[in-house]
Amino acid sequence: MASNPKGRTTMEVGADGVAIITIINPPVNSLSLDVLQSLQQSYDQALRRDDVKAIVVTGAKGKFSGGFDITAFGGFQGGKIPAPKPGFISVEILTDTLEAARKPSVAAIDGLALGGGLEIAMACHARISTSNAQLGLPELQLGVIPGFGGTQRLPRLVGLSKSLEMMLTSKPVKGEEAHNLGLVDAIVSPDELIHAARRWALDILDGKRPWVPSLYKTDKIEPLGEAREILKFVRAQARKQAPNLEHPLVCIDVVEEGIVSGPRTGLWKEAEAFQGLLHSDTCKSLVHIFFAQRGTSRVPGVTDRGLVPRRIKKVAILGGGLMGSGIATALILSNYPVVLKEVNEKFLQGGLDRVRANLQSRVKKGKMTQEKLEKTLSLLKGVLDYESFRDVDMVIEAVIENVSLKQQIFSDLEKYCPPHCILASNTSTIDLNLIGEKTKSQDRIIGAHFFSPAHVMPLLEIVRTEKTSPQVIVDLLDVGKKIKKTPVVVGNCTGFAVNRMFFPYTQAALLLVERGADVYQIDRAITKFGMPMGPFRLCDLVGFGVAVATGSQYVQNFPERTYKSMLIPLMQEDKRAGESTRKGFYVYNEKRKANPDPEIKKYIQKAREISGVNVDPKLMKLSDKDIVEMLFLPVVNEACRVFAEGIAVKTADLDIAAVMGMGYPPYRGGIMFWADSLGSKYIYSRLEEWSKTYGGFFKPCDYLAVRAAKGAPLSSPMEQAKSRL
Repeated sequence: MASNPKGRTTMEVGADGVAIITIINPPVNSLSLDVLQSLQQSYDQALRRDDVKAIVVTGAKGKFSGGFDITAFGGFQGGKIPAPKPGFISVEILTDTLEAARKPSVAAIDGLALGGGLEIAMACHARISTSNAQLGLPELQLGVIPGFGGTQRLPRLVGLSKSLEMMLTSKPVKGEEAHNLGLVDAIVSPDELIHAARRWALDILDGKRPWVPSLYKTDKIEPLGEAREILKFVRAQARKQAPNLEHPLVCIDVVEEGIVSGPRTGLWKEAEAFQGLLHSDTCKSLVHIFFAQRGTSRVPGVTDRGLVPRRIKKVAILGGGLMGSGIATALILSNYPVVLKEVNEKFLQGGLDRVRANLQSRVKKGKMTQEKLEKTLSLLKGVLDYESFRDVDMVIEAVIENVSLKQQIFSDLEKYCPPHCILASNTSTIDLNLIGEKTKSQDRIIGAHFFSPAHVMPLLEIVRTEKTSPQVIVDLLDVGKKIKKTPVVVGNCTGFAVNRMFFPYTQAALLLVERGADVYQIDRAITKFGMPMGPFRLCDLVGFGVAVATGSQYVQNFPERTYKSMLIPLMQEDKRAGESTRKGFYVYNEKRKANPDPEIKKYIQKAREISGVNVDPKLMKLSDKDIVEMLFLPVVNEACRVFAEGIAVKTADLDIAAVMGMGYPPYRGGIMFWADSLGSKYIYSRLEEWSKTYGGFFKPCDYLAVRAAKGAPLSSPMEQAKSRL
């Protein structure tokens, strides 16, 4: 054991001869190598001792185990920690020690049994659970497969189809469902749990209950022919849903091996496949995202001061449009009482109806009962004046992007809201200093930038100015967490982090099209790379009005590096505005299905003449790789500026912003992580070469030039410019 072990297990033997082995590694009893070794020692001891007749395995403080300790992944990948030899845990400990034991063991499950936690439970001879416990194998979310025997035991306990669904979607099941599936043998209340598990273990010993090694259970597995059909179908689905990912297919292969060649062979194949996947780029990227997401709420100089978030008891929202109603939905879903203010009765009713419709769609999907909907809606109150703002703790302004209107609103808020109230704006483009210019409350003005639709998109950009107080940032980080958003704290500038990083993305696409590249090939290449849709399909979705309004911000603020194209304004003149008018870069049928439109060639020709550029034969035959790089390397370049200016605290925050704000594929690790896989030298040389041919739009920034000269990664902390905060 390490001198300073990371977690442990304890063993207590009762008068009834049952040994209770408890996993202890707060907060979720994750399975570090120390815990697993200690578990094996406790088991050996229990098997040796004559006064022990049976064993119960459980987790401390109402949680069985959240699974393998992911912090060890990085150590294995970098060679800093020696990885256990293949099969050491799945075969030697779980199969040949736990499952093969001459004394029966029962898992007593409360809270969580995820990943390795569930795999330990499945190696026991029975499982007892509470009704709210969550059981699942979410390993695929990290680019690997279950590695402690889960691919062999889960199918034998719940059948092939359900086990594949649980592994491939990474979705856990609650205790009740686990019981119906046969994954657990009984459901009891938390205070009865240990008692019931002891009783069950002794009943197995006395022959009153069956003694079942899960690995050799066969009654749930379909006959071979049928099993092969299921595997074939699931394989085709996985290829279709995740064409860039290998590990879901590996998972299916490993399950199949166990069914065709027997479970023991399956275990060895699982061990070997796990080792291979652990070192894959996908796994490294997804583990990076896992930690980056948890790291966004750590802000040096703010969250390390010991400040405690204040309780936000009531929130007011100004504006019931698409954003305002979405934000209201997110808040009431997390039990915040909300006051929604609009300017007239008609707009107010529209806003309240939108919130109801958002909740109604949850009822339709089975995520919520009608009764819960009514209860949730009772937290929302619509108003037309500021009277009920006198006791709110936070206001979020979500009106149209108009500076003088916002300034007026913030002056009013200062009059009506209590002096401790946080004054937040959901602006996506306007400088917060400008919004608060006419107030004396700049220390409590902050940006709370949600992404549309606000009750669905997981990112919240928290924008601080030089004057925003750390307390207000800490408060908003807490609200973000409570409404299940991933908050990223950024500095104040045009477009903040997400929109600013991604403005060159659409502009690069327009530049390419004006010089001869094909609109639809660009969208196809970008979708193939893993984005939810290409830049032109995205323009259609958000609407040309929004696209032009945000684009003009960058033209004003960064004139030397924006590409001005008249393509979208020309299409607007012809009443094309995107999906809402059924015509944009694509034409849409009544089912909203997008089809290419040969008509757009004439607009491109016209835009080309206005820009005074010629078709470049090279750009007419770009490979998909070139398209991806010509669109994303300018994004990397801008992300470098955002970091160098101190707008973002760390590059990992920009990775999360790209993944959660723009749908960048998480299995590529985010924009900066992906860039580092290409290398700063390569990125610099590509951008430099393009800037010579196509102008300043591609010019690499200083930060990138310095990194490339040293061959340094973009994400390693060198001399980031002194933050302007």
